[in-house]
Amino acid sequence: MNSSHPLRIGTRGSPLALAQAHGVRNRLAAAHAALAPEGAISVVPIVTTGDKTQDRTLADIGGKGLFTKEIDLALFDGSIDLAVHSLKDLPTEMPEGIALCCIPEREDPRDALIARSARSIAELPKGAVVGTASLRRAAQLLHRRPDLRVMPLRGNVETRIAKVDRGDADATLLALAGLRRLGRTDRAHPISTEEMLPAVGQGAIAITCRAGDTATLALLAPLDDAAVHTAILAERAFLRVLDGSCRTPIAALAELVGDRLTLRGLVATPDGRELLETRREGQRADAEAIGHDAGAELLARCGPAFFSFKA
Repeated sequence: MNSSHPLRIGTRGSPLALAQAHGVRNRLAAAHAALAPEGAISVVPIVTTGDKTQDRTLADIGGKGLFTKEIDLALFDGSIDLAVHSLKDLPTEMPEGIALCCIPEREDPRDALIARSARSIAELPKGAVVGTASLRRAAQLLHRRPDLRVMPLRGNVETRIAKVDRGDADATLLALAGLRRLGRTDRAHPISTEEMLPAVGQGAIAITCRAGDTATLALLAPLDDAAVHTAILAERAFLRVLDGSCRTPIAALAELVGDRLTLRGLVATPDGRELLETRREGQRADAEAIGHDAGAELLARCGPAFFSFKA
């Protein structure tokens, strides 16, 4: 930020993305008196390629980077000073010159079921149609309930709930964190992480900025949650080893209690027939090594043919 413009926060234009960006704006205003006055911080919505294409899955149109590419370009050209993302939307490798500089407190990482009648996966009737564009959710769902049918379902939270209500699908699965941030938990039935392991970074917000932008880095420092950041380092190291993409059902959750970190991870075939799991514990200081070792174990167990599976 300088005297000629406010601090500019870039984000996608969906209701959830805007809610997350405004939450970061409020945290910055609370942390810095100079940012408290109205107009000191502005939120800049940016339409991404992923937002423009709603009729196909992410895997079919190029993967996670489609939600971040245009926002990264805005950082590079100076149109914005920082960007707010759902952390699970970030690519495994950050573009050169862009830093993942801050991860605030994490919301509940669990998935939630939204259904017309059922309150749990077990209660879904035989042959029920579940709408989701997530291969991770689909694979775990089919692993436990191979009788269910899965259909692609994209769109923002309200769009997906509306599709269930009008009968396009019997149910859908959404991140509980997003429902909480939007105040839409009235329909949500949380699913335990033992039944469905979340995506890497689910429930966490990622704040990125230009690498070397010391002024913005200093402003964001008070917002970073060190424990969450450590857990995310382990999860992303796990994902990096497995070379995760939108075509690979991969899930992981790291949890920190004191200085002890526990990581659970899995990889599956898209049809859910094969699902391999692992668990690791270790010291907080070894977070990335724990994630790397867990990923390496699963990679060795499943072999390269596992990742070339065609559903």
